[in-house]
Amino acid sequence: MRVIGRIPHPSIGITIFNMNDKYLLKMEAGPMEQVYKFSQEQTPGVEALEKLADDVFIKSCIDRFNAMYLDMKAALERSGR
Repeated sequence: MRVIGRIPHPSIGITIFNMNDKYLLKMEAGPMEQVYKFSQEQTPGVEALEKLADDVFIKSCIDRFNAMYLDMKAALERSGR
C-alpha cells in the first residue's frame, strides 16, 4: 500500500492510497478512521477521487465521525473509564 495523494481539509486528514488494483480513501479524525475502497475501473485516478470527495461526502464522513466519537465515549463511560 502506498500513498499517492492527500486532499487538504481543515478538520480531518484525507489520504489516498493505491493497493491491489484499488484506491483507498482514508479519512482520519483523532483516534478514528474511515476507509472507502474504490476499484481503479470506477475511479480512473486521483482527480476522480478528489471529485468524489466533495463537500457532501466529507460532511457525511464528519457526521459519522461525530457518531463514532459518541459511541466510543459511551463505551468508555460504561466500562468505568
